[in-house]
Amino acid sequence: QVQLMESGGGLVQTGGSLRLSCVTSGTIFSINTMAWYRQTPGKQRELIASITDSGTTNYADSVKGRFTISRDSAKNTVWLQMNSLKPEDTDVYYCHYSTFSYNFWGQGTQVTVSS
Repeated sequence: QVQLMESGGGLVQTGGSLRLSCVTSGTIFSINTMAWYRQTPGKQRELIASITDSGTTNYADSVKGRFTISRDSAKNTVWLQMNSLKPEDTDVYYCHYSTFSYNFWGQGTQVTVSS
């Protein structure tokens, strides 16, 4: 069982920055992928960024050059640094952990970017 604790969401102006954090606890396997998703209620959840245990990252085209995902596997923590935020980035952001056939979600944190 894995639990994910998110923090860092909030309200920010266009062009501002936020840093989301996700701390995992429980039985953490060394081979895993951490990721950030976002979802508007009633819409499909979208993968924003992911990072593997080896450090390989990938980003959605909409956030490339603006968002950076990083992790400290020893502390089972993943961050999402969000810069140059736009109103279209407004959404609920979810932390995700996956390994083999298991996956777990965070509770979600609201990010609101005002015009």
